[in-house]
Amino acid sequence: MQVKHPLLYLLTGFALSFCLFGCSGEGPEEVELESEEDLSGITLSATAGSYFDSKYSGRDDITLFLVNTEADGIQAVRQGIAQAHVSDEVAFSKSARERLGIKLAFRGEETFDVAFAVRKGNSALREEMNRFIEASKADGSLEAIINHWLEGTPAPPMPTPAEVSRKEPLRCLTGMSMEPTCFLGEGGQWMGMDADLLRRFAIWSGREFQMNFQDLGSAIIAMNTGQCDVVCACLYITEERLKSVDFTIPYYECRPGYFVLDKEESKGMGIMERLKMNLVTEGRWKLIVDGLLETLKITLFAILLGTVLGMGICAMLRSRRSWLKKTAGLYGAFIQGIPTLVLLLIMFYVVFASAGLSGTVVAIVTFALGFAWSSGSIFDTAISSVPRGQTEAGLSLGFTPLRTFTGIVFPQALKQALPLYSGECVALLKSTSIVGYIAIMDLTRASDLIRSRTFDAFIPLLIITVAYFVLAWLIRVLLNILLPKK
Repeated sequence: MQVKHPLLYLLTGFALSFCLFGCSGEGPEEVELESEEDLSGITLSATAGSYFDSKYSGRDDITLFLVNTEADGIQAVRQGIAQAHVSDEVAFSKSARERLGIKLAFRGEETFDVAFAVRKGNSALREEMNRFIEASKADGSLEAIINHWLEGTPAPPMPTPAEVSRKEPLRCLTGMSMEPTCFLGEGGQWMGMDADLLRRFAIWSGREFQMNFQDLGSAIIAMNTGQCDVVCACLYITEERLKSVDFTIPYYECRPGYFVLDKEESKGMGIMERLKMNLVTEGRWKLIVDGLLETLKITLFAILLGTVLGMGICAMLRSRRSWLKKTAGLYGAFIQGIPTLVLLLIMFYVVFASAGLSGTVVAIVTFALGFAWSSGSIFDTAISSVPRGQTEAGLSLGFTPLRTFTGIVFPQALKQALPLYSGECVALLKSTSIVGYIAIMDLTRASDLIRSRTFDAFIPLLIITVAYFVLAWLIRVLLNILLPKK
């Protein structure tokens, strides 16, 4: 059977993927660990940049496997890439451990004070949060909140929100999106021990509460450049971290936890159950929809702005003034020589750090700057491909230079440019997957948040793969409609 439609190719490939994922062997072996002495000779996964990264990176008897998120670390254990994963002892709830088929092998001997991070020099906010934490300890609400999220006891009543008396909101970033510490629950509301405490502090201080998710390293940079006020992620107070941020007084004491495979508790799930868990439970499909709309918004506006700027680049490249040509060439060399992610971070954390612009606006401007050079060079090449004799013929017939360009040269150049232009539009769409680094909830970041809750990598990645494929296909179809037929 010949498959002619591109969407059928995609569906056929995914059907095969489902079959492959459904066929599994005996799986990884279960190991027994009782102390840190038993770690010798095994592969241990840990989150990159964490305390455990620096602790075990120097040990020759341990193979350290670094991952970006806790969910990736658990996947490494489940797939047999690593024999154990080290994290906070409260990183995974009891229900999550049972569903994932993992168990807490042992707790480390070290104890760490857990606190919220604030920007160095922001003593007013740090002292205000310290007073709140002390008051919460005195009235018993802090202990009740911690016991609720860790032990399942009844939650203390949330204070009645008073009228917001301060203009500036409490802008929070979490570097961990996992139950029970901090996670995105039903209705898109941030929940968990850290989120609960910060929301209560916002009410206590008369502020509006705002929270978003960002990788811990990027979250610290965002706070130090004024993009947010507080960073939380069950953060340990360490000497190294005190060099770059200030901490509030501790609100909890935590120990390391070492998690291993537990085949006896592993609960297999069918495809339909996994789809329900990743899409229906807690309304997680809304994250995909919101991410899709954000991706479309950034892509379309960046294409429009980049096309307008690209026309200017094309005019500079075709100018008779050498300094304009050289300026355009230098701009192109800069855009081509710097990774898009690096440019995005520079624009967000340096150029527009104090401008108060949203991450979406910064992303649109950044991608438009890159697209401007791509489209401008495409337009220049397409116009140059039209023989010079076409212009001379038009002028000899009495047409004005403008009329000659719009009526003779431009239609021919457009036919040459649109196929390459559509390819650049698709490339721009795919490059927007990096905007999560500046805390934008796009398709890829929505998938990451779902994975951090369900610890299921395949279904969320499958969904956004289909979404990106369809969007890319639609862009090509729409632009092909504009392609001259003759």
